[in-house]
Amino acid sequence: MIQAETLELLEWSRLCQHLATFAATKLGTIAARQLKIPSSREETLTLLAQTQEVYNLESRQSLSFDGIDDIGEALERAALQGILSGAELLAIAKTLAGARNLRRTIDNQTDVPVLTDLISELRTYPELEQEIYRCINDDGKVSERASAKLAEIRSKQKQVRDRVYEVLQKILQRQSGAVQEQIITQRDGRFVIPVKAPQKDAIPGIVHDVSMSGATLYIEPNSTVQLNNQLRQLQRQEQVEEEIIRRLLTEKVAAVQDDLERLLAICTTLDLATTRARYSLWLGANPPRFIDYSAEAPTNSPSIVLRQLRHPLLVWQQQHEQGRSVIPTDLIIQPQIRVVAITGPNTGGKTVTLKTLGLAVLMAKVGLFIPAREPVELPWFEQILADIGDEQSLEQSLSTFSGHIRRISRILDALEGEERGVRSEESEADSQTQDLKAETQPSEFDSQTQDSEPHTSHLTPHTSHLSNSLVLLDEVGAGTDPSEGSALAIALLKFLADHAALTIATTHFGELKALKYEDDRFENASVEFDDVSLSPTYRLLWGIPGRSNALTIARRLGLNAEVVKQAQANVGGASEDVNQVIAGLEAQRKRQETKAQEAAKLLESAERLHQQVSEKAANLQERERNLQLAQEKAVQEAIAQAKSEIAKVIKQLQKGNVTAQEAQQATDALNQISDKHTRQAAKPKPEYRPKVGDRIRIPRLNQTAEVLNISDDDELTVRFGIMKMTVPMQEIESLTGEKPPKPEPVEKAPKPKPQPVPEAAPAPLIRTSRNTIDIRGSRVADAEPILEKALSEADLVELPARGRAIWIIHGHGTGKLRQGVHAFLQQHPRVKRYELAEQSDGGTGVTIAYTA
Repeated sequence: MIQAETLELLEWSRLCQHLATFAATKLGTIAARQLKIPSSREETLTLLAQTQEVYNLESRQSLSFDGIDDIGEALERAALQGILSGAELLAIAKTLAGARNLRRTIDNQTDVPVLTDLISELRTYPELEQEIYRCINDDGKVSERASAKLAEIRSKQKQVRDRVYEVLQKILQRQSGAVQEQIITQRDGRFVIPVKAPQKDAIPGIVHDVSMSGATLYIEPNSTVQLNNQLRQLQRQEQVEEEIIRRLLTEKVAAVQDDLERLLAICTTLDLATTRARYSLWLGANPPRFIDYSAEAPTNSPSIVLRQLRHPLLVWQQQHEQGRSVIPTDLIIQPQIRVVAITGPNTGGKTVTLKTLGLAVLMAKVGLFIPAREPVELPWFEQILADIGDEQSLEQSLSTFSGHIRRISRILDALEGEERGVRSEESEADSQTQDLKAETQPSEFDSQTQDSEPHTSHLTPHTSHLSNSLVLLDEVGAGTDPSEGSALAIALLKFLADHAALTIATTHFGELKALKYEDDRFENASVEFDDVSLSPTYRLLWGIPGRSNALTIARRLGLNAEVVKQAQANVGGASEDVNQVIAGLEAQRKRQETKAQEAAKLLESAERLHQQVSEKAANLQERERNLQLAQEKAVQEAIAQAKSEIAKVIKQLQKGNVTAQEAQQATDALNQISDKHTRQAAKPKPEYRPKVGDRIRIPRLNQTAEVLNISDDDELTVRFGIMKMTVPMQEIESLTGEKPPKPEPVEKAPKPKPQPVPEAAPAPLIRTSRNTIDIRGSRVADAEPILEKALSEADLVELPARGRAIWIIHGHGTGKLRQGVHAFLQQHPRVKRYELAEQSDGGTGVTIAYTA
């Protein structure tokens, strides 16, 4: 009984109603509203594990409960050999499909062992689902696919119905004057037509209905009576066949009733775990960790830690009912503490603190997260016993004091019942131990030896058993004479310190504040009160008892000074001294809080400054490293370019017999390379150099082109339109007019005296960008002007032995462009002859033309 009273006092049903709004199914909603409190710690740990796994899973993929319905009543009727309706069978099929989707979602996860174990026994019977969908349409009616006989009956129905309509339409047309309205309707499942009452003899038949005014008769003409009778017979046959089909499906459902009930229970458990996870996410709550808060080893037990704890019902009120912002409280209780006495003014938040702690413990027990800052550490209490509020009853002749005493008596009875249960379990364990020793009796000699030793086990004193319960008492000892109430409160709290794991009590009795200094199992706490605004701050202060503020408030509110002074004298100096001490402690605490806040701000400022300095230093180091890398890269590129150019010069010298003139040209080229790279290293400055993909201008052709490739000797392969060609770097400019740097002239080294060399063979043909024309992709008509200009204006290389030459790149393709080029060269007056290039120079894709 006291457990039910506690749940009511803590407004547990309201929290369950809020929780139920997050459920996805009807059964989940019912289960959330009727949430059961687990009776064992293992059950709670399982529920918390389910909540945690769903919480983590929903951050990646939401669980869907579409289609899952409450099919419990349908399963019970199927077990009793009733026939399920089409809608009920369809609900079963949809539930099977929804459960299968749930299982598929969980099976695809690797980090949900508890949920995987939960669905391991889930059987979804896809064959039954498919059979129901085959026989039942989406509207819940039996489908013609269910049986050939049903399809035949419905086909006959259609034929007869069409015949009835045909006959009635002819009557309506023929007897239009006697008909009230040109419609065909039904009465008692038979097709009739509305006839004017005075004209009823014009259409002989059976009258099935009369209008309210009596002016219209609904008559079934004699010519359709037989057809309607036939239609009714077919409808009856249809009902019988549909019933047979639904009966067969119901029998299949009844055969697997146990598995379907287990499926329903598993889906409800999953929905409840999802509901807890979504509610915990909405609360901004954190998972609790259960600690061993035992009296046997208090120094080794961890403390109860609930920082920034918020009342969940107040959070809901703030979010949904435009309530005030929730002020959190801190509850950090050392392991040796058994009783906490909270003092302070009325409306200061003492009762809210009791209810918040009680709800937090209950939420943890049912697998919910706690609306507090991590870490959340609290014991798993067997019972939560509360006396909160007033149980005054005129009907039962109970005063406020009597109501409190009766409820406290029930609390003490519950504690004693738990202690008796613990003793009974220990006695049973001792009995089993004795039986085990008897089964393993030693030898006769050993028995005699043992019997000779004194027995001391019965001399061990019985140790009291501490009930693993949380007791919450509001205004303990109130409602009677203050001196007697205070004495009763002290005795009660001392008794609870011996028999309950933790007791939180609120009181106005100053005598209870001194218990802390007599027994280290007691602790003081108080709700803060602002003397300036004369209002509570709802903050819970630990270690400092609350002081009486009644006289201060009375004085500030303007009560007669003589009355306040007389009251102060009646209270006595000792009480005033205590209040002064408490006030001093509160002032000291506020000063410490202020200094702590200032220190925290200084620390934060220092950390921010340190972070800024560190970031700037890191940026400077990064910039220095980037500059160094850029310089090294530039040097490496310059060296690589110089090596490439030198290699080209050496390659030219290696072709054929070298003349003195060519040797001098090679020397000049090497000097130019040396001077160019020396100047680049001495004065590195940004220069315009196009990149592959840039748009550039060719002034001499007045064309804008795209850079396709850049060779090592600063020759660019460009494309404008459908034409491609190779141009030197010096003949291009950017779209804004920037030109590449021109090679600076260098002083020529003194020419060495020519050495006599043997007569060289004819110089080979030298192909450069100036005597190479690329017309690939052009038509013959477009290529001829380009060839004409190249033959007349190009700077061709002089070949003493073989005249002038030009390389024409036309590609292979279909051969038409090559034929056109050859035809053009054949008739051109400046061309002496032409020939295809060697294979190394392009073969049949290149033609070399020789001019005079």
